[in-house]
Amino acid sequence: MAIPSNLRLLWAFLRARKKWWLAPIVFFLLLVSLMLVLSQGSVLAPFIYTIF
Repeated sequence: MAIPSNLRLLWAFLRARKKWWLAPIVFFLLLVSLMLVLSQGSVLAPFIYTIF
């Protein structure tokens, strides 16, 4: 599985390099991408795509 290993690598990078300021950015990007994937094909899709 590629995604869990990538998340593990990202977490290890954040811990080792003390780049804690990147964590909220990564979380927000994951949240937005999840929202776009889940809302695709729904009634809300036109409203979400107008935001971006």
